[in-house]
Amino acid sequence: MTSFTLAHLSDPHLPPLPKPRLVELAGKRVLGYVNWTRNRHKYQRREVLDALVADVRAQAPDHIAVTGDLVNLAMEAEFAPARAWLDGVGPPDRVTTIPGNHDAYVRATFHRFGETFAPYLAGDDGSIGFPSLRRRGPLALISLSTAVPTLPLMATGTLGRDQLAALERVLERLATEDVFRVLLVHHPLKSKARQKRMTDSADLLALLKRHGVELVLHGHDHIHSTMWFEGPNGNIPAIGVPSASALAHGHYPAAAYNLFSIEKDNTGWRCEQTVRALGSGFQIGQIKQVRLV
Repeated sequence: MTSFTLAHLSDPHLPPLPKPRLVELAGKRVLGYVNWTRNRHKYQRREVLDALVADVRAQAPDHIAVTGDLVNLAMEAEFAPARAWLDGVGPPDRVTTIPGNHDAYVRATFHRFGETFAPYLAGDDGSIGFPSLRRRGPLALISLSTAVPTLPLMATGTLGRDQLAALERVLERLATEDVFRVLLVHHPLKSKARQKRMTDSADLLALLKRHGVELVLHGHDHIHSTMWFEGPNGNIPAIGVPSASALAHGHYPAAAYNLFSIEKDNTGWRCEQTVRALGSGFQIGQIKQVRLV
């Protein structure tokens, strides 16, 4: 079988931030705006994001997954530029996205992500909702949403009982097929930070222990991350990636993305991860390559 290449990037936090209207700077948004103007604008840079996307396109992956936080404060003026950016990454049949907590920052615009990015969210049956299922080559891409509005200073995510139950049904159906199952979710499956965690991650981990997937991809933490979780037939790798628009700052690394080369051989599935990251002179280069499966 010819290998299939899946690219994964996350958390573009599309810069620059549009000038907010006064009425929009209420509640949680005012804190986010202060954080942006004092700190985040210094290291969330459009030229970094453009360099990363240009390199992704040069690698010519078969499909691209973007695991959330396309916008920053979920203001109305952010969504059209974010859609234009995603159109530049690739067409909906070659790109899949899911929302992050910043895409659902406040209740007033909670619906806007689904409306704006519908073609990039829709499952193969045309439905808009989560979980959604997209089949691409040997892959079954299963998209989840942990994006819910939260209180100020909180960045938690939640799947909810209904989404978990629907996911179990999807995995039960896929169990009879010879496919490489990739789970896309914004929040990591395990977090030390209470204010940034997935609140029902234990339920998701229990479900994956019963049914399994081959790979989990997430964002949110803005760091390189590889965690392993128990599945029915061995451990499952869960891979996180830095923000796609970030300069290195503090303990956060510079922008990076992952390429996964997936193929079937006589012994089962083979998956190799290649990490490409921002270096000097805004050049993107390979920094790591490892076999996961």
